[in-house]
Amino acid sequence: MKRVLILGGTGDASALAAKALTLPGVEVRVSLAGRTPQPLAIPGIVRIGGFGGVAGLTTYLRDEAIDVLIDATHPFAAQISLNAAAATDELGIPRLMLVRPAWESVPGDQWIEVDNMAAAADALEGQAKRVFLTIGRQQLASFARLHEIWFLMRLINQPEPEAVIPKGLLLFAQGPFDLTAERQLLIQHEIDTIVTKNSGGSATNAKIIAARELGIKVVMVRRPPIPPGDQVRDVEEALVWLRGMGSGA
Repeated sequence: MKRVLILGGTGDASALAAKALTLPGVEVRVSLAGRTPQPLAIPGIVRIGGFGGVAGLTTYLRDEAIDVLIDATHPFAAQISLNAAAATDELGIPRLMLVRPAWESVPGDQWIEVDNMAAAADALEGQAKRVFLTIGRQQLASFARLHEIWFLMRLINQPEPEAVIPKGLLLFAQGPFDLTAERQLLIQHEIDTIVTKNSGGSATNAKIIAARELGIKVVMVRRPPIPPGDQVRDVEEALVWLRGMGSGA
């Protein structure tokens, strides 16, 4: 049996795990960071929680005799990708990154591209009044100082009790989201600006299309750099790569 560790937390990771399990001679393990209290059902052997940095991940890979690592984490989960690169390089384990294509602006888009959340908050100051925040719950505090702006904040889970959040409304929902509903949401709450990470993929792309149609500005946070190494764009390409590792036909 070839043991494959998938660093997950995304829909792509879950889909890849399900398909990899159909390959002959493969044991699939999926690791989740544990930030989502009630993650969706995931096929394979699932572990939840951090590894303890590069040293902890290296120990896990060695002790569990992992043969292949596939990094299918969120494009903004930069630290675990760096740790995975360092650990697999040290042990000589093949590593693949499943990196969904980033969104690209098209005619009609009104994007303001920035490098981080602090810059996104700066871009709003004096330029926006009603903002749709779709950045997750970890970095809401970056916008709490903007007292003149009302925020609609869409989250999957509740913020921590001690979290500092901007004034506005919390909306709990999980994608995929359709264009009609996104358009109506923006109109209903009189949104003039969206702040989002350039996550790519189709699950949350409808808000970008709706913003284009309605003439709404989008503050787009660029992706952090990723370590060098083998990359694919989707689950099917990852399966082809995995078969090339000797795990399938």
